[in-house]
Amino acid sequence: METIKLIAAIITTVLFIYLGVYSLYLFIFSVAGKIIKVKKPPVSATLSKFVIYICSYKEDEIILNSAACAITLDYPKDLFHICVIADSLKPETVEKLKKMPIQVLEVVFESSTKSKALHKAIENTSGNFDAAIVFDIDNVAAPDFLYQINNYLQAGNRVVQGHRVAKNTNTSIAVLDAISEEINNHIFRKSQRVFNLSAAIIGSGMALEYKLFKEVMLQIDAVGGFDKEMGLLLTRNKISVAYAEGALIYDEKVSNPEVFKKQRRRWLSAQFNLLKKYGGTGFTELFKHGNFDYFNEIYQTAILPRILMLGLMPFMLLISVFTPGIGPGWQMWLAATACCYAGILIAVPGAFFNKKLLGAVLRIPLIFFTMLLLLFKLKGANKKFIHTPHIQNAE
Repeated sequence: METIKLIAAIITTVLFIYLGVYSLYLFIFSVAGKIIKVKKPPVSATLSKFVIYICSYKEDEIILNSAACAITLDYPKDLFHICVIADSLKPETVEKLKKMPIQVLEVVFESSTKSKALHKAIENTSGNFDAAIVFDIDNVAAPDFLYQINNYLQAGNRVVQGHRVAKNTNTSIAVLDAISEEINNHIFRKSQRVFNLSAAIIGSGMALEYKLFKEVMLQIDAVGGFDKEMGLLLTRNKISVAYAEGALIYDEKVSNPEVFKKQRRRWLSAQFNLLKKYGGTGFTELFKHGNFDYFNEIYQTAILPRILMLGLMPFMLLISVFTPGIGPGWQMWLAATACCYAGILIAVPGAFFNKKLLGAVLRIPLIFFTMLLLLFKLKGANKKFIHTPHIQNAE
């Protein structure tokens, strides 16, 4: 019996360290992002020349709208070039795109991935570009997006992540997805800059110096999670990622539960594969080269999705109440749970506290169990690209 108690105490202690540190991390960064301002760069009179890559896989109607919106960006027309990577589009869609003042690059892959599409795009675009920007098929940038990004580049930042916001909140799933995006923006982008750490790259709406973009992309062949791998490669080379909060790019949020499940399975698989590939180098870089930024990036690949934290923390609190004397006491679990929930709530923008929020919150238990089951269904998810379809929203 004593042996069983000892094993249980060790397990709960290890869990407490893992979950407790993450809860404290959420709380510290969430609060810091609210009370400490990050200095914005001045408006620059010098303008960069951009190439905008729009990755389009199927979704014919959406790419026509996205490409048309990109053309209208408020920036000198001779200073940005749009390249649509047309993968598995209908011939009639390609013809319509070719009538626009953009480059249309038709590609065919046995197995499509975003990194393959971008490799082809780099091979087939030429010009004296200062920076490359990547958009997803459904992204629509705010009119001043390029000006906002340009200010950061001219201030000396080599990599800049824009502020991706929800295009739609038409279902409770979409509301939760939109809230999750904004929590990420606050904790893993804006607040990271408070401590002079790199903002997390999302995979769209980001800009890199063109030469750097080509160099980094040559090292990436990920099936999923190319953005996370890019962030790891950049920080390992001590290249910091800035966050342009004012550079808005509107992104469609998942509104269908099945699509949500597919998307999260792909993300989880990519996260764990990257942790397996790079995780062992985190401590080496930290202690040998003093690279805390890279270590922090590695840590972010090792953490659980917040939706799981929302369920696990109160569950472990209850376990501690009913098993006194085994592992950390309930008071410690209560403090960790409070940090976790406070950190998440503080990061939610006030605009989301409306009548739609209740319906979204009621979906959390179902999504928790869905995510929990996905942890056991990751095998093979990173072998082949999992497409998550988009829809046109009237909102």
